[in-house]
Amino acid sequence: MKNKDENIEKKVAPPSFIKLAMRNMVRKGSKSISHFSITFLVLIGILILIATIGKPNIPL
Repeated sequence: MKNKDENIEKKVAPPSFIKLAMRNMVRKGSKSISHFSITFLVLIGILILIATIGKPNIPL
C-alpha cells in the first residue's frame, strides 16, 4: 500500500503551456522579441487600415 501512495505522490503534472512558452522565450531571446514586435506592428497596422477604410464620411 505504501508503494502505491508513493507512486501517486511522485506523479507531477506536466508544465503548463504558459510555463513552456516563457521558458522558450527566455531560451530564444531576441528572436522571440523580434517576432512579438513584428506581430504587434502588423496587428496595429491592420487595425489602423480597417479604421481608415471604415471611417464614415460626415459632411460638416
